[in-house]
Amino acid sequence: MASRGIATPAGKESSFEPSLWGDFFLTYEPQTLQRTDEWMRERTEKLKEDVRRLFKSCNGTGERMLLVDVLQHLGIDHHFDEQIDSAVSEILGSEFSSSSLHEVSLRFRLLREHGHWVSPDVFNKFKGKDGSFNKETTNDPRGLLSLYNAAHLLVHDEPALEEAIAFTRQHLQSMRGRLMSPLAEQVKRALQLPLPRTYVRVEAVCYISEYEEEEGHNPILLELAKLDFNLLQRLHLKELKAMTEWWKELSGFIGLSYVRDRLVECYLWALVPHCEESFALPRIIFAKANVLLTVMDDTYDMHATIEECRQLHEAVQRWDESATSVLPEYLRKFYNEVLRNIKEIGDEMAMNGNYEIAYIKKQAHH
Repeated sequence: MASRGIATPAGKESSFEPSLWGDFFLTYEPQTLQRTDEWMRERTEKLKEDVRRLFKSCNGTGERMLLVDVLQHLGIDHHFDEQIDSAVSEILGSEFSSSSLHEVSLRFRLLREHGHWVSPDVFNKFKGKDGSFNKETTNDPRGLLSLYNAAHLLVHDEPALEEAIAFTRQHLQSMRGRLMSPLAEQVKRALQLPLPRTYVRVEAVCYISEYEEEEGHNPILLELAKLDFNLLQRLHLKELKAMTEWWKELSGFIGLSYVRDRLVECYLWALVPHCEESFALPRIIFAKANVLLTVMDDTYDMHATIEECRQLHEAVQRWDESATSVLPEYLRKFYNEVLRNIKEIGDEMAMNGNYEIAYIKKQAHH
């Protein structure tokens, strides 16, 4: 930090590593696909109707659980919130008796993911009198993987689930070399990062190719997942291009040669919690806010002197354009531009509160 009282000359170059992306997204054009975006959207709507009919034709708890699980793995569950809520309620309220470790673990995970409490005691049927898991469970790799992922939804003071994680991890690691595809890839991925902690888009791109290998996969779900992934990817690339143009204009006008160029990282940070098209506005808002916080952080820590930090702090406390009178020249543009951007973000949030409400509901749901 330049807070040792040594003046840092305006225009000092950044000591940070340059962005790996540079101007890549300014000129990037997505690969031309065989179908137009309009055709893909129309086809997507048709397939979504077909999936809604699948929910209606589900016969029993097992089929409902499987459908919801596949939709979540493929990253297309956000299209069917109403149907999934209804299915989860039916799963919760239905009589359930199964000797399958996979099915019991799947039910446990789905219900906990959707905010319903399920006791870890449901796994006692797979344990002996001494409280340890039966030897038979070690011959069920699919069931072990399902239990491993389910147990990672533990809360504080659940030793039974902690023991389940240790048990399943040990046996999954020991059998990795003997597993067939696609289960082998799923186990490897889960051991690196359990399913409840993974990023939706990463899981989707991996699982789409794995699901295609599974016997009895549903071609409707597979086609919808591929179309949805491509459409969202093209949208994200357009947003990155617009964000890059915004950042170039902002940094060029103010002369921010000393700050980190971490636009793509800030965008990714915003993309992780809400990647869906319906959350485009909050995604952009959070990405821009992250960029502005980075600029502010580097100004305080890497460039401004102690006195300049104090002046900037005073200006921020006053929070109006007249506050620039206390700032040195190089901070005036910074202050006015950042102030304008933050006000614009605030206006967008005020005018589009429905997006924020939807996002809050989504987070509360999980």
